[in-house]
Amino acid sequence: MRKTPGSRDGVLRRGIGPVLEPFAGVSRIAVLRGGGLGDLLFALPALDALAAAYPDAEITLLGTPLHAALFDGRPGPVDRVEILPFAPGIRPGAEDPAAVAAFHDRMRARRFDLAVQVHGGGRNSNPFLLGLEAAHTVGTRTPDAAQLERTIPYIYYQHEVLRALEVAGLAGAVPVALEPQLAVLPVEEEKAAAHLVPGTDLVTLHPGATDPRRRWPASSFAAVAVQAAADGCRVLVVGDDGDRLLAEQVVALALAAAPGADIGSVAGELEIGTLAALLKASAVMVGNDSGPRHLAQAVGTPTVGVYWFGNVINAGAMGRTRHRVHMSWVSACPVCGVDVTQVGWTAERCEHDDSFVAAVDPAAVSADVAALRTAPPA
Repeated sequence: MRKTPGSRDGVLRRGIGPVLEPFAGVSRIAVLRGGGLGDLLFALPALDALAAAYPDAEITLLGTPLHAALFDGRPGPVDRVEILPFAPGIRPGAEDPAAVAAFHDRMRARRFDLAVQVHGGGRNSNPFLLGLEAAHTVGTRTPDAAQLERTIPYIYYQHEVLRALEVAGLAGAVPVALEPQLAVLPVEEEKAAAHLVPGTDLVTLHPGATDPRRRWPASSFAAVAVQAAADGCRVLVVGDDGDRLLAEQVVALALAAAPGADIGSVAGELEIGTLAALLKASAVMVGNDSGPRHLAQAVGTPTVGVYWFGNVINAGAMGRTRHRVHMSWVSACPVCGVDVTQVGWTAERCEHDDSFVAAVDPAAVSADVAALRTAPPA
């Protein structure tokens, strides 16, 4: 019988892109995915696919201290995390060539059978991955990046989850999930319970984002907080230590409009696991295109996201039963007018940080919060 492309023994194996034959004799897999919380969560379905395709293999994530903290003691596809050294395009920080060399020496001693690159276009990450000297390599590649054994073209406008799954297909792994899914530990739920009011819906807000142009104004988040509190909810603003001042600003604006409302901030106060549990306990989470919004989705909480339209392509929630997306259609910098749809290596970023999403209507966001709160469980 003639085999169908992307099949084994005539059985069709569907993926995002081509699903090639798995590699033989794979017992140790390294996956390169640095970056922030959202970057890691986008790679989770690909990690799940690799774990299913190679059930006896140990999967090592080459990531960051935050990634290590998130996976510590947590069930999932990652068996261990190796902290990446500071290196250009790999992990921001003071470059230490000796530390990079030592990292590669230590990883080569692990004798990886397969190394997977889901860390950008490959100009920096592909040479770094090749330094592991794994038996097989797969990943993304821009035209100016080093070649791996199997690659897909890196074209910026592609959803990051689907991009990583397409890379996994190069290693013979078919998708088992299209959204990141993360378990919350009982000890984390116990810690998060201290911030809950029994019988009262919790609405969490995250006003931060790595790129300031993706941040919805603090006044808009405050307006949503005021409405949610008026609807009988407890409102908590979340974030990491860098979000403290912005969170305090949101709370101050909200309380000025609604003195005595149950609105507060825990930004910078929670470990990553406790944050995951608090998000899981939330009736709805509202955020920009940022790590906490993606984390809320991964633990199963309905979300309302505020996005620049280009970021929806790369990072927006795919479903609409439990997730809503409000888009800004800004295509030029509000200050200088430069085209902001040209991204990555194709154009230089202008120096302005004015919000691309300021025009999103708080009333429309609040309406979706109310709708998701009262929707039957899906």
